[in-house]
Amino acid sequence: MARSTRVTLAAAAGVVLLAGCAGPAPSTDDPLTGTVTVFAAASLTDTFDAVAAEFEAAHPHVDVTVNYGGSSGLAAQIVGGAPADVFAAANEATMQTVVDAGAAADPAIFARNTLVLVVPAGNPGEVTGLADLSRPELAVALCDPAVPCGSAALQLLDIAGVAAAADTLEQDVRGVLTRVELGEADAGLVYATDAAAAGPAVDVIAVPQAEEVVNRYPIAVLTGAPNPDAARAFVDAVLSSAGRRLLADAGFMAP
Repeated sequence: MARSTRVTLAAAAGVVLLAGCAGPAPSTDDPLTGTVTVFAAASLTDTFDAVAAEFEAAHPHVDVTVNYGGSSGLAAQIVGGAPADVFAAANEATMQTVVDAGAAADPAIFARNTLVLVVPAGNPGEVTGLADLSRPELAVALCDPAVPCGSAALQLLDIAGVAAAADTLEQDVRGVLTRVELGEADAGLVYATDAAAAGPAVDVIAVPQAEEVVNRYPIAVLTGAPNPDAARAFVDAVLSSAGRRLLADAGFMAP
C-alpha cells in the first residue's frame, strides 16, 4: 500500500499495538475498493497512520495514501486541483480557504490542540519559559506564520508579550520538532501532541498562556473526490469512537 514516508517509530509502535487490539472485522462483501487519498496536517502523522491501518484492516480492498505537510501548503495544492479525497487541517481558517474555493463543504471538527515549548533533552540552553525565546544567543525554531502552528505561535507570543527572534521558520510543525530533536535549535514551539510523540528526545516546558490559543482541527470530503464512498467512510472512521480513542491516545483534546 502507498503511504507517506514520514512514518515515525511512534507510529510504527502504534500499529503494532493496534494489531493486538480487537478492531473492526473486515466484511467479506465490503463494497469499498480502490485508493483513498488523504491530505492531512503534519501534526496528525502518527494518529492518521494508525487510523489508516485500522481502516485498511476493516476494508481490505482499500489502500489509504496520506500526504502530510503544512496545512496551508496542502490547501493550496487542493485549490490548485491536486487529486485528493479528504482534507484534514490544523485550523479552521485554512479549511475555510478550501471551502471558499468550492473544493470542500461541511467540514466537521474532530480534535483540538495547543502549543508547548520544547527543548533538546537536557535543556542545554537553560530555557525556562517563553521569555527566553528573545535571548539572542539561543537558536529558536518556529513554524512559518503562513501555517497553522506558526499563526498560533504568533498569537501565543503576542499574548505573552514576547518578541521571539526566530532563526528558522519551518513549513510544518514536524520541521520545528526535528530541529529541536537534532539540537539544531535550543527551543521551539510545537503542538503538545508532537512533543508527546518525540518522547525523551525533547524536554517539554508548559506554557500557561497556551490555554488561550487552541487550534480546532476540521476534516472534510473534498468536492470531486475520486473515491467519494471511501472518502466518506474514512471521515466517519476519524469521527468514530475508535478514531477519537486514537486521537486521545496521541494527546489531542476532544472537539
